[in-house]
Amino acid sequence: MFISFIFIPLHINSQELPKILNAKQKSATDYLPDFSYAGYHFGETNLPDFQGKIINAVDFGLKADDNLDDSKALLKAIKAANETKGNVILQLPSGRIILSEILYIERSNFVLRGTSSAENGTEIYCPRPLMYLKDPESLAELREYLTTFDKRQREPENNVDLPFSQYAWSGGFIWTQVPNERVKSYLDQYEPTPNILAKVSTGNMGEHSITVSEIKNLKIGDIVELQLFNKEGENGEIIADLYKGAKVKPGSHHWKFPKLPIVRQQVEITKIAGSKITIKTPLTISIKPVYQAQLVEWKHLNEVGIEHLRFTFPDIPRIAHHVEPGNNAVFLTRLFNSWVKDVKITNADSGILAEEISNITIEDIITDGTHLAHYTVTLGGVHNVLVKNLKIYNKAVHPLSFNTFATKNVYQNCEIFADPLLDQHSGANHQNLFDHITVHFTADKNNSYALFGGGGADYWKPSHGPFSTFWNLNVQVSNPSDKTILLYGMKDGALARIIGVNGNAKFDVKYDPDPYIEFLNTSMEKIPSLYDYQLQKRLKN
Repeated sequence: MFISFIFIPLHINSQELPKILNAKQKSATDYLPDFSYAGYHFGETNLPDFQGKIINAVDFGLKADDNLDDSKALLKAIKAANETKGNVILQLPSGRIILSEILYIERSNFVLRGTSSAENGTEIYCPRPLMYLKDPESLAELREYLTTFDKRQREPENNVDLPFSQYAWSGGFIWTQVPNERVKSYLDQYEPTPNILAKVSTGNMGEHSITVSEIKNLKIGDIVELQLFNKEGENGEIIADLYKGAKVKPGSHHWKFPKLPIVRQQVEITKIAGSKITIKTPLTISIKPVYQAQLVEWKHLNEVGIEHLRFTFPDIPRIAHHVEPGNNAVFLTRLFNSWVKDVKITNADSGILAEEISNITIEDIITDGTHLAHYTVTLGGVHNVLVKNLKIYNKAVHPLSFNTFATKNVYQNCEIFADPLLDQHSGANHQNLFDHITVHFTADKNNSYALFGGGGADYWKPSHGPFSTFWNLNVQVSNPSDKTILLYGMKDGALARIIGVNGNAKFDVKYDPDPYIEFLNTSMEKIPSLYDYQLQKRLKN
């Protein structure tokens, strides 16, 4: 295996390091998660030069650049690819391909490959949004949820009172899925009976060992889901443990759905010794018997890639937030050890959406266009996902966003050129990393800027759980002055770590409540990336 990351000399004098790197990490005061397990194969290998049987889309009648719809040919090609045994590549030609149907990837060891994301490469042009297609069966529960609870966007000042779209945070023209597998929980009556592989009674935050009982058909190498529950109501012990006593008020969804796990992570079993199981990645919170934790079967696809192409959408008028018609490029669900790379997305409502994926790398992505997007690349309900080298040139409501149930994910070396916002979108998300992020903005008349966002509904507040981390935040201001610029916006982010805010001006940070702030207005040249530093240290050990 060949590993690629920024070289960071590990012999740096400890006096030159942020103190939090040398802390004993025994308490919530100085705890810093290990983010190094994010990404394809836990960050331990580069993305593959995938080889396999090549299925050429042109052999199924696709003709690029002829101004005719190519959907029927693409559906035939992807059906053939889904039915082919072994590694398979669906190869798209250069030129404009017109797509007005959803292409479902439903098998492992599959790559959808264009020739390049550049102007002379492969362009997938989607002339009309998803709302004009047949309703996807896999979103039936979401549609029922939206109507049952009358989810609407209400903006009286704009004379807006419209129902939410099923495509506001779901769906895409390229869509990975395990057929007939529920992806996201919305309504209790549809909650399936899980295949429980073991009951879990104890485990410590940051460690790899758990105590189990009633083991069933579990073996080393299995990828399963660890689930923790709140069965105790509003005063459940897991709520207190999740937020570590921070001065935040958890919303009602933390206790109103006791059948749904409130903390989950996909784990690889590396050792089984009696009642002790070792997992590859560290626990995000400690496990106690009252949490009724369990390991359950997790159905997913492996080694799926989407690469070397671009998506283009027409710049249609934007009506309102949450009523987006569905100009969404990619929807990733039920994936493990997979990737998206070298993709450009223009004028999307949302570029790349994700749910129920783990250990995915999304790299070398560009989003642009004149259309105001909802999301660019967003991470919700996912674990150990690495998004690196994302360049955002378009305006978006949530340019970078960690959403509901997101844990141990990393945005690394990303850059936002228009109206930057670092959003954490409520829903028990915790321990996520903004790593070496560059933002560009114009300070307001008060010499300040609302850089830190806390979106999401009140019933899933606070905006994030403990130990969300900002490392080496490079801030470039178009109108710098001698005055200190205040970076603000977060009011309910529990126990954040903010290390290394620097740029072309002097900055102060207001972030509530109780953040750990270090290396403010200090260069981070010695350790530009926390993810790379931790990965290099782990692999060396």
